[in-house]
Amino acid sequence: MALTAAGIDNARFEARLLMAHAAQLTIEQLVARGLDEAPANAIEAVRELTARRVRREPMAYILGEREFWGLPFKVTPAVLVPRPDSETVIEAVLSLMPARDRAWRILDLGVGSGCLLLTLLYEYRQARGVGLEASPEAMAVAQENAERLGVAGRTTVRLGDWRQPGWAESLDGPFDLVVSNPPYIESSAVARLMPEVSTFEPRLALDGGVDGLEAYRLIAAAGPELVTPGGFLVVEGGEGQAPEISGLFAAVGLRPMPPWKDLGGIERVIAAAN
Repeated sequence: MALTAAGIDNARFEARLLMAHAAQLTIEQLVARGLDEAPANAIEAVRELTARRVRREPMAYILGEREFWGLPFKVTPAVLVPRPDSETVIEAVLSLMPARDRAWRILDLGVGSGCLLLTLLYEYRQARGVGLEASPEAMAVAQENAERLGVAGRTTVRLGDWRQPGWAESLDGPFDLVVSNPPYIESSAVARLMPEVSTFEPRLALDGGVDGLEAYRLIAAAGPELVTPGGFLVVEGGEGQAPEISGLFAAVGLRPMPPWKDLGGIERVIAAAN
């Protein structure tokens, strides 16, 4: 099988996904029709989709969608593919802010597909959110996902870059909650990531500078002004980065908490109170 030869794990499962997508069927429908002859156009589509996956294009980009927190998110090469590790951010926020009926103000720095902000707005039905995004193409994806999830009326996506002076002042803060999954890979390590990531995902959302902490320094510096007294700053981090991120938050007067671990046992989410 071409997928197996390309070194792809779960090749049989992925082949079934590609076949279902090509035939415009669900997996269940595909299995039910397993003995039916495939239409010629579906066979050609499978060949084209398989060729893309063999080149190690992420499955989410091929299918155009990825599930996050049980919700369907459109994804394109303009945004990072939502990952289960990032669901730890949602878990942390829900434990810190249990009142689901409050009209919280939420800010997502580097909104991407919108998986963090829009999921939180889906959970907090009275909340309103702002997403800051440096890529116009990613902004369009987030806005479409807001429409699809029925939270567009409570969502504002703004073009902005935390590397530019004055970025925080333009956001009409402060906010009860600031979340972010910023780039945290060391610049020199990006090329060594698996090809699905290094070749296809947007470098702007991956490259965290020389030590991987560049974005956290900028976010921490703005944190005390962006977060309301008693509010929270919650970020995702890379393996082994939690102590340094907590130190950056503490240095500006925020109060870091013990990190939340992901399903793999990695300290994945760092939260601090203002």
